[in-house]
Amino acid sequence: MPKKSFFIVIDGIDGAGTTTHCNLLAGYLESENYKVHLTQEPSNSDIGKLLRKYLKNREIPPTTDALLFAADRDLHYHNEIKKKLDEGYIVISDRYIESSIIYQSLQSENVTIDWVKIINKFAGKPDITIILDIDPKLALARKTQQTLEKFENTPFLDKVRSLYLKRAKQEDYYVIETDEIIEIVQEKIQNIVNNKLKISL
Repeated sequence: MPKKSFFIVIDGIDGAGTTTHCNLLAGYLESENYKVHLTQEPSNSDIGKLLRKYLKNREIPPTTDALLFAADRDLHYHNEIKKKLDEGYIVISDRYIESSIIYQSLQSENVTIDWVKIINKFAGKPDITIILDIDPKLALARKTQQTLEKFENTPFLDKVRSLYLKRAKQEDYYVIETDEIIEIVQEKIQNIVNNKLKISL
């Protein structure tokens, strides 16, 4: 059992497999007798539910998206993530601040990376961030027309992917390509997490 908490984020473009790999990682860590709490963004709060609705609506301004994401994340962190960390859990979040920094800043010139950071400044930082990388054409092929959100098109996701990779270099995030079979990708994620846990816990 861990001596202290640990906060893991798995992020990446839509269709990269973040949800699948968060679930697999949670199951693996539980099998290793860690206390694990799995969560996601948008959260299950009322703000998160509103966000899911707005993500289908092209009339909602990018600034509104960014502010709603920040409000949801602030509530999510303080009312859920931090509480579980204080109880000694390993928390795994399917998406977090990087999603806002990248998606919102690319939607409008009015939304800068610095501004997104400012409105998210009260949300705690992860101990480790893993970016799942995939060609947007492959990512979109995994989605159905009904599940597509307003920014899910190849030209936009090409920009999203490029910024994720650029930010990963700047922030020293781990990057894992997800065009291999799921088991191989998950093994790479587990190896990264195990190495960090050995150092930190």
